[in-house]
Amino acid sequence: MALLSRVFTRRNLFAIAAGILLVGVPLVAFDFWLEGFIDRQGQVEVDTSARRAVALAESRVVQTVKALDTLAARGVDSCQPDHLDAMRQTAFTTVPTKEITIVGPDGRSLCTDLDLGRAERKTISSEPLAGVEGYFFDVVQLTTGQQLMRLRRAAANGPNQLAAWVPAGLFKPQISSEGGPFSAMARIHTAAGHEIGSVSARPPEATVANFVGRANSDKYGFNVEIVMTRERALAGQTDLKWLGMFGTGALVLILATFALLLPRRDANNPAAELQRALRAGELVPYYQPIVDIRSGQLRGAEVLVRWRKPDGTLVMPGSFIPLAESSGLILEMTRDLMRRVCVEAGPAIGLRPGMKISFNFAGKLFANKAIIKDVRNIFSGSQINLSQVVLELTERDPIENFTETRQVIAALQGMGVRIAIDDVGTGHSGLSYMLKLGVDIIKIDKMFVDAIGTDRNSSTIVETLVDLAHNMRMDVVAEGVETFEQVVHLRELGIRSAQGYVFAPPLPGSAFLQLVEAIDPLPATVVDTLPQAEVA
Repeated sequence: MALLSRVFTRRNLFAIAAGILLVGVPLVAFDFWLEGFIDRQGQVEVDTSARRAVALAESRVVQTVKALDTLAARGVDSCQPDHLDAMRQTAFTTVPTKEITIVGPDGRSLCTDLDLGRAERKTISSEPLAGVEGYFFDVVQLTTGQQLMRLRRAAANGPNQLAAWVPAGLFKPQISSEGGPFSAMARIHTAAGHEIGSVSARPPEATVANFVGRANSDKYGFNVEIVMTRERALAGQTDLKWLGMFGTGALVLILATFALLLPRRDANNPAAELQRALRAGELVPYYQPIVDIRSGQLRGAEVLVRWRKPDGTLVMPGSFIPLAESSGLILEMTRDLMRRVCVEAGPAIGLRPGMKISFNFAGKLFANKAIIKDVRNIFSGSQINLSQVVLELTERDPIENFTETRQVIAALQGMGVRIAIDDVGTGHSGLSYMLKLGVDIIKIDKMFVDAIGTDRNSSTIVETLVDLAHNMRMDVVAEGVETFEQVVHLRELGIRSAQGYVFAPPLPGSAFLQLVEAIDPLPATVVDTLPQAEVA
């Protein structure tokens, strides 16, 4: 018996050692890989951010210089009424320009395009603008502490000068390379070394492994420095850390199952956890506004899903949508999302017939004829009219059977639902989808929007898609719009609708409804007829 006990103990010890080895080796390997990945990604992010900041500063100067040159060519050099009118028109059409002034030989402002009192201004630095003969670049501070950039040049005639004022904030990065708010340290200086502006405080030199990116402007001599801590880079990789923990947890689960000889296959099952969250109402709708970039009116919103855990943690869809699709939960999730939107935003949207509400549909749902009945049943009992519903098919999803998909789309369109192709230009066959599926809307992917105005090929592709869509009587929506320069380019290309952080990020239901009421308030007669709960 003692010998048997020793053998059993040795086997247990061997099993424990083997288990530690099997779990520990992959975990150590993953940690090693993650460390290297974070180092590479952190450096890439700061380098990219620095280049984008330089490009942004150059773009501000190019537009401002062009505006002043145009005024000089028109002979604007005084405070005459017609000259002031020309200054106002130019300031209005030049995106970065806040104000245009006529400056006298003594450096004092003689007049401005704005009929506003001028705060006291202190010149911090002044230097010739590198790369542009006859221009000066001044850093000026108001008594309020706000810092402005002033570009000035000689007027066409006489001793006066033309000057344009640009807020320092427009020279500083505001959007990260992933599209969210910029959170690293950034500084931008003139060619002579004077600081134009900064974002956040510089991390302490003792901080471990700061990532530093620098870029210089070949046109105007600006130089940019971006500094990001390793903790900030690590925070951006929570999905990878979760994946590593899941993989390690799976190994532990397998070993525990064999060791205990218990068929507990559902323990730590991500699909089961997602299903539990779905039934508990933790998957909630967020709304990203879609705006008419010509009139500024609210055209509607795209519904995006977020996983709000009981502890308040918000999980982005990229972490669980693939799991929902592979586990077959995507249909139940989509139905639940549509029902929640009907309850939460139905009254506000239903009373505004011109507003559309969009839902992302996986490609496999369009091949399921049962979805036709689901959509009809959900919205027929809602205040949202079927003609206000848009279903988005992502181009990244391959369509296996065009015939079935086309039949489902035609049936949905017959009920009044509009169909959109999402992420056009990034997936399998955008032109084929546009021509064969008979959709109503195409959505230009953020990748092309980012390149408009800087990449001729991308601009040509967007122009071609817009022309084709208009010829086929389709609407066009631009996604991922981050700057007002992109808005101007999109308007020039004939695009009317857009969404992105320049207008608003995805908003929770309460915030979106407040935005709707602020932008598109209902007449008092309509509000008076609503139940008190809906008005509140």
